Amino acid sequence: MKKLGILFTIFLLILNVSCKKEIEKEGFLDVEGGKIWYKIVGEGNGIPLLVLHGGPGSRSCSLIPGYSLLSSDRPVIFYDQLGSGNSDRPTDTSLWKIDRFVDEIDHLRNALDLKQLHILGHSCGSTFLIEYMISKKPEGVKSVIFSSSMLSTSVWIEDAKLLLSKMPEELQDTIKKYEKIKDYNAPAYLAATDSFYARHLTRKSWPPLKTAECENVPGFNVDVYNYMWGPTEFTANGTLKNFDRTADLDNITQPILFLTGEYDEARPETMYKFQKLSKDARVEIIEGAAHWTMIDQPEKVAEVISGFLNEVEDN
Repeated sequence: MKKLGILFTIFLLILNVSCKKEIEKEGFLDVEGGKIWYKIVGEGNGIPLLVLHGGPGSRSCSLIPGYSLLSSDRPVIFYDQLGSGNSDRPTDTSLWKIDRFVDEIDHLRNALDLKQLHILGHSCGSTFLIEYMISKKPEGVKSVIFSSSMLSTSVWIEDAKLLLSKMPEELQDTIKKYEKIKDYNAPAYLAATDSFYARHLTRKSWPPLKTAECENVPGFNVDVYNYMWGPTEFTANGTLKNFDRTADLDNITQPILFLTGEYDEARPETMYKFQKLSKDARVEIIEGAAHWTMIDQPEKVAEVISGFLNEVEDN
């Protein structure tokens, strides 16, 4: 009987090991409408950080170098939303809805066994993140980072117009002229908007330099951007045109970090307004950075986020 007990115990151990989910560091997951790509960087002991890229229609490859600086403390998980980057690119517009993008987060959590995690949403990624936090009320989320966040379309457009008003008058006039006639491909208009982007998207280089991680990765999906947002940063007439979750910020009980760049189109002044609407939030401004803080000042961003996450985990 004693031998039988030992054998049974060994059998249970073998069964447990064999049934344990083996999680690949990079791969594809099935979601509604197709497959999405993910990549896990780092093996630290800290609680994992899931990163949601912006857009809509952008990709995660440009974020990997900067946020990977956090991977010595914890696994950092990147993924391309459906229609973006390495993920499938279906053309069915019924898929471009907030609820479906929100569901992707749960698909990732279940597939990658993310019972506890921190979540960072950059730009429009923060749009999907706040919707996830409010509509799903998920368990296991230890903190939330809204990086250069878009939590209200009307506020975003107000900020864009305010920043535009501070540009040279000739550039203002050019942008207003072509916005009015809805000619978004005129060379003069594109040159003027490039001036805006060089001020408020990234201070390092415009157009931004391509990273090694973005080699062979499909570029920005304009179709998704136009359908959900609109033709330009100054005109939102897509499905997100009435999005506003700022009144629900106080329903998030987890610690919040609002992070933005000194020259960000998600203006620092707006982040302080969001902080006042929240229960437990702080604001960090990255000097010398615009909207793509992790490209302009990766070491500063990593230092701020690492300090925040470690403090949350120590409490």
